[in-house]
This record gives sequence, structure tokens and C-alpha cells, in this order.
Amino acid sequence: MSEPVITETTPDVKKAVEAVLAHIDREREREIVSRRFGLYDRKETLEQIGELLGITRERVRQLEKAILIRLKIAAEEGQENIAEIEKVLVRHLSEMGNVARLSDLAATIKPSADDRLKAQVGFIAELAPRLTVLDENDRYYQGVALKSSFEDEKGLKKAVDDMVKIIKEYGSAIDLETLFSKTEGYNKPSEVRGIATLSKDLAELKGVWGLGKWPSVNPKNIRDKIYVILSDGGKPLHFSDIAQAIKESDFKRKDVTTQAIHNELIKDKRFVLIGRGIYALAEWGYKKGTVSDIIADILKKEAGPLHRDEIVKRVLKSRQVRETTILLNLQSKPEFKRVAKATYELREPAA
Repeated sequence: MSEPVITETTPDVKKAVEAVLAHIDREREREIVSRRFGLYDRKETLEQIGELLGITRERVRQLEKAILIRLKIAAEEGQENIAEIEKVLVRHLSEMGNVARLSDLAATIKPSADDRLKAQVGFIAELAPRLTVLDENDRYYQGVALKSSFEDEKGLKKAVDDMVKIIKEYGSAIDLETLFSKTEGYNKPSEVRGIATLSKDLAELKGVWGLGKWPSVNPKNIRDKIYVILSDGGKPLHFSDIAQAIKESDFKRKDVTTQAIHNELIKDKRFVLIGRGIYALAEWGYKKGTVSDIIADILKKEAGPLHRDEIVKRVLKSRQVRETTILLNLQSKPEFKRVAKATYELREPAA
């Protein structure tokens, strides 16, 4: 493979990568490093590189390991370009809580960091003596930490696993300050946040952390997003207001129609219609039913007659309707009987 010039990203990172590659004499070894880290294009597997170079997967792994050992030794001996970038990364990590996801770290160098820059930063971090790198797999995102805080990848993985355990034991979404208070050995909330960002089992929404399967922090469908909007707002909302709130939210997918929102509200038992198009959460104590159902429930609990003003007062605690709607139900529904002036009770069922 001819070596294309690395596209313009951050000059210092580009210069450091090219200087490191210049230390590799054999073209085959440069191919392996470049393709494994994705310095020129997408990252490739050991099998893919082996097929290209006509060698086994195991041979590619052996060569990669040997090359990295040599490059790390050069870095420890003060390879100037690596030391320059390492200094920048250490500074940013210190400001971020000593640990961060690679994508977040790359964004501190260039906000619009693309995959190329992320790969370059990850490559330099892999070689830098003062940094510890966490490789990505099914459980962890690729991360970088200060070696002074996390000596090796094993220790960093344990820190991430412990964070997941704390949140699981807490049992519900937790804000960063509370999460920090439940940890030991960390000096600031930003360090706890940095660790949490490395776990693929966790998710965060508006500064609140939880398991990725919890809708409160990782809403994946319209119903979950409705739940988050109502829960965060803490009050009933009209379905059109819910739709607008979703469109203005930080959700990854927020292009929804008002009709779709209304349809989902009707289907889900978590939501209760309490007025004309107004919905609340059932967990707030609201129960499904018409205005007449609510009146009947109130009279059953009272076990006797009630003045209409008291009935109206109690209905309005669970329904956002007009007073005239309540009075109309009292006067027109056969299950209610007036027993005195403006006083009603439940009619006895026919024998």
C-alpha cells in the first residue's frame, strides 16, 4: 500500500504520527501498524491484514507486538514528537478528571474530530509512557487515563466495573454528585464521570446516570421518550407539548409527529389521560377512567353523600377538566342520586 499523506487534522498530532512511522524501517511493519490503528483508513483485523500480506493471523499479531514494544521503548527514551503530544493529552486528561473516552479526548484537540484523528490520538496514547489505554470491546469503549491514576488496563477495567456495580445496587438513575458520594478513592466528580463514560453497560442523560437498559437514561422508543419528558417535567402535559419537548430535547432521534405521540400515549399504561389531551404518569397516583368513574370512586370511599363543591374539589385533584364537566356528570349520569340540595351519593344498584 502506498502511504497517502494523512489528511489535515491537528498539525502536531499529524507530525507526531509521521515521525513515529518514520522510525519503522520495513514497509510491511508500517503497513501492519497503520492498518491495525486505522491511521490511514478504517481499522483492520489481524485476519484482513494477514490475507493482504500473505501471512497468518498469528504472525501479524507477533509482528504488531514486537513493533509496539520497540516504539514504546523509543517513547520512553524521550522521542520528541510523542513527548510533545503526550504533554497535551496529559493536560487535557487532568482537566477532564484523569480519565476519558478516546472520542472525548480527541474532541478536546479538535471539536469536530473524525475517525482519523481519533485513531491518531489513540496510537500516540498507546505509546506514551504516562498514559494507560483501555481497548474497546463488547463491554468497554476505548479510553485513555493518566498512568498515575490507573497503572494499567486491568485497573482501569476494575474501576469501570465497580462503577457499574454501584449503579446496579442503587437501583435507579443517579446524578453525578450522588454517584461520586458513593465511591471511594476519587477526588472529584469529573473522575467518576470519566470512568462511567467507558462502560457500554451505562448511559447518561442530562447529567443522570443509569444502566443502558433503563428508559430514564436511554430512551429507545417514543414511549420511553414520552416517559422521560413527563418525568423530568414533573407535571401533566398536553400531547402536543410533549411532542414539542421531544423535538427540542437532547435525544438522539427526536423527529416525531404529534399524532404518533398521541397514539403511543393511548397504548401505554404508564400514561393517564386526565383532561382534554392532557396526560400524566400513573406513578404520580393518577388512575385511568372517565370523570364519572372518578366521581364514583370518590363517593365509594366516602361511603355517604357529599356536597357537589367537595366532589368538584376532589375530582380536580386528579383531573384537569372544567367544573361544568363535573357538574354535568353528576346531574346526568344514572349512577349518581341527589339526596339533598347540591348533595349527591351513589345510587343503589337495582335488585
